[in-house]
Amino acid sequence: MAPSAFPDPFPAMAAPSQGVFGISVAAELVGMGPQTLRLYESRGLVEPERTAGGTRRYSSVDLARLQRIGELLGAGLNLAGVAMVLELEAANAALQEQLDAVDRLPPSGGSLDEGSTS
Repeated sequence: MAPSAFPDPFPAMAAPSQGVFGISVAAELVGMGPQTLRLYESRGLVEPERTAGGTRRYSSVDLARLQRIGELLGAGLNLAGVAMVLELEAANAALQEQLDAVDRLPPSGGSLDEGSTS
């Protein structure tokens, strides 16, 4: 996924994944209506945090995800297609993190065919 277009407005107060925006503010920031955000939540495309009283709180990460959803819809995908693309992007990011972790391992000093009996 592309880096967030929404910088964290409260860097000392909240992590990018911490919900701080109410639904009206979040909807305005991403250019969507509150009902649209509720629809995306009901379809499992976004999962905002909830306060003890049940109020939705959207994070900077949620806002970036909503923006990505809008981009995919603008490209002609339906909500089912958007869900599949988001799942594939998340899986790709997880695999890339694993590959990066392997790349950071120190060299073993041996060759790959060390155990063969040629």
